[in-house]
Amino acid sequence: MRHIKTIDDITKDGEVAFGDGYDFVDTAEDADAILMRSTDLHGYELPESIRAIARCGAGVNNIPIEEYARRGVVVFNSPGANSNAVKELVIAMMILSSRGVVQSMEWVRAHADDPNILVSAERAKKAFVGREIRGKRVGVVGLGNVGSKVANAAVELGMDVYGYDPFISIEHAWALSQQVQRVGTLEDLCRDCDYLTLHVPSKADTVGMISTEQLNLLAPGAVLINYARETIVDEDAVAAALDAGKLSWFACDFATPKTVAMPRTFITTHSGAGTAEAEANCADMAISELKDYLENGNIAHSVNYPACSMGKARAASRIACLHANVPNMIGQITAVLARDNANVQRMMNESAGENAYTMFDTDEHLSDATIAALKEIPAIYRVRVIK
Repeated sequence: MRHIKTIDDITKDGEVAFGDGYDFVDTAEDADAILMRSTDLHGYELPESIRAIARCGAGVNNIPIEEYARRGVVVFNSPGANSNAVKELVIAMMILSSRGVVQSMEWVRAHADDPNILVSAERAKKAFVGREIRGKRVGVVGLGNVGSKVANAAVELGMDVYGYDPFISIEHAWALSQQVQRVGTLEDLCRDCDYLTLHVPSKADTVGMISTEQLNLLAPGAVLINYARETIVDEDAVAAALDAGKLSWFACDFATPKTVAMPRTFITTHSGAGTAEAEANCADMAISELKDYLENGNIAHSVNYPACSMGKARAASRIACLHANVPNMIGQITAVLARDNANVQRMMNESAGENAYTMFDTDEHLSDATIAALKEIPAIYRVRVIK
């Protein structure tokens, strides 16, 4: 029996199922893995028993991933599982910022006591005349799980779509509409855009990437949409652009002290992925990742260890070594196995940055002494006997 500790409300209806061979425990000390969503784990007392953590969502800023890597804890996320939900809200923000929908509804509420409201509303509607998004130029920064869907949806709405992503994957490139025009620089993307929407992670090279220089290249009265991370934009530059009328609207998912003080904004409560469907999709992906790792040692969508899969564990024994990415690690592992006359059926080794993962199947179960010897190899973080 494998034990799972859940942190946070994983789905709206509270339904989370791992299937046979799993149960849920109340404390992390009794668990093999953690399934979580948004709790900040920095400073969290993580028990030695925890082998993996799965985040129901894409962002992992709330998890000390490198610290956990050095403890041999694999951290998973669920990229793309909530991308449709975010895409729909981004498209909604394009329309809301263009048509005066919210302002019009607010006018109606404010004049609800007017006995002639039907006639009055007819006269007032000229104040809320907007523009259609069809035919307008939109720049999409980042063409990953969300950005590619936003770009394709904008094409279907008749927009003139440009995309910028120097690191686009083959998978997302194939999924991208041929009508999305890719450009080589952020400046070329921003030039004369009526809408600019951001879909990149928060990293050293993306923090503050949208600032005065980029905003000045947009078309007059442009709309900026940020449903990625709050750090992507220079908030002071956005505020100045709104005050000067360079931006007509700013829509974002991050209610920071600076954004809430800005005029002409639509700010949501970090609700981009806030649908029951997205929550269920994220949970399903995270559960699948955890089960495959706990049962077979396979890694997919980890943020601190490389992808590695040898399929279902069928040999007498499967061993996984989580270790630093240093020279001669394979030689040290095989030397230990040779002393035990272990016959290795197959072996895989993958690395990602400072961390690496070695997994192998043997014809016979390894002795306790051999497992102990593997654990004593310098730079080995954890050794798992999976079967």
